[in-house]
Amino acid sequence: MLLLSIIAIGICHAASLALNANGSFDEHGVCQCSLTLPDTTFPADRMEILEIENSKLTASVQQQIIKIESYQVTLTGYLQKLTNLTKRLEIEEMGRSYTELDFELLKLEIKELESLVVQLKASINGSNTLVESLFVQMQNISIIVNQLESYDKNNVLAVRREMAILRKHLEECKIGQVLPPNPPSFLGTCKHGGLANISKPFVVQLNWLGFSYKFGGWGKDSFTGAEQDIHWVAPLQTDGRIMNIMRLYPSYDDLLLYKRPTDKIFTKNLPYSQIDYTITGQGGGMIVFNNSIYSNCYNTRDICKYNLDTNAVERKVLTDATFNNRFSYSSSSWQDIDLASDEDGLWVIYSTEQNAGNIVISKLGSISLVVEKTWSTSQYKTSVTNAFMVCGVLYATRTLNTRKEEIFYMYDTKTNKEGQLSIILEKMMENVQSLSYNPNDHKLYMYNDGYLITYDLSFKTLSNMA
Repeated sequence: MLLLSIIAIGICHAASLALNANGSFDEHGVCQCSLTLPDTTFPADRMEILEIENSKLTASVQQQIIKIESYQVTLTGYLQKLTNLTKRLEIEEMGRSYTELDFELLKLEIKELESLVVQLKASINGSNTLVESLFVQMQNISIIVNQLESYDKNNVLAVRREMAILRKHLEECKIGQVLPPNPPSFLGTCKHGGLANISKPFVVQLNWLGFSYKFGGWGKDSFTGAEQDIHWVAPLQTDGRIMNIMRLYPSYDDLLLYKRPTDKIFTKNLPYSQIDYTITGQGGGMIVFNNSIYSNCYNTRDICKYNLDTNAVERKVLTDATFNNRFSYSSSSWQDIDLASDEDGLWVIYSTEQNAGNIVISKLGSISLVVEKTWSTSQYKTSVTNAFMVCGVLYATRTLNTRKEEIFYMYDTKTNKEGQLSIILEKMMENVQSLSYNPNDHKLYMYNDGYLITYDLSFKTLSNMA
């Protein structure tokens, strides 16, 4: 504290101060008084502490601002997902029918969003109007989805099951006809005079990946006497080239309802999302024969054989075969090498430069993949939409219009004779991506812009050969 002495003459008081102070005269008659004033020393240490605290507070506020900005971006993403889910529900309300798988995927997405919103609420550690609103919307959508799923199960999926039963009954009726188009003794044999006619198309199903997967193939094991309950479906990637997945269904009913599938994914020891191009196929010329998948190996003229039981892969070069769209079919890219099978075994349909792009047929050994014999035709491959083999005879198709194909060309490997014919083949969609024949049921399997189609073939009797 400071002691202030004020010396004045006359009245003894501290005139310059806001308050009066009592004083006294000394022996010289001088008036003296003393005041106690506050300590005017600047508190630098306190100011330093204040600055440190202010700096900490500023940094904390900045962190919170960054968090809020991050939450805003996250919320924007969630709101976009919520908008997409809302649109999908609106489509459902307008009448589109979903499968059980669609609803399961939708519910998984909603659960994921709910979880993220809960995490966001916890991280904010307080009330936030936008987050609370988002959480309420998520709960409402979850309720609506459950209601729609219940509605769909009681209607669309029930109808699907009824259709499956009806289709099964129709198949039984066909088998039980008094005069079947092909006597049972024909099955698995060639005791007939060649292809006579083809039935109307029977639309089985859309492939499980949807409308965007327009290229691929499907069918059953075409080895004579093979298990016929199992159905395979192999959509190519949307580029129409890569075959890296095949789905197997244990029965026809499972195929209709997309139930109990087994996937064969060609990733070898790589992560799920990475394709192993050393075992990947390309084009829609794949086929299942004697429990193995045969296809054109990716980016090569090789034939790949993939065993469904052991996952073992074998490959063999198809000498002189052109590949990578050099001479593919007119309506299906990357199908330069087309595998086929019939009562006589395994075949490959392709082209060579030596044969000027015309179709070449080779008989393959199913075990060794060695070419046993080859036939060269005069039919230009790129003018053909697709082809298949029946009893050693090649049949080729061409487009008449968006709803009709024509089986117009044949080559008999037994007689080395080729010829023209005209059998009209109706189709559901415009483009034919693959055709494969199964000698076990005398059906033709078509992959038609993503749809799985079958046809019944009928044959001439030996006494009525043209």
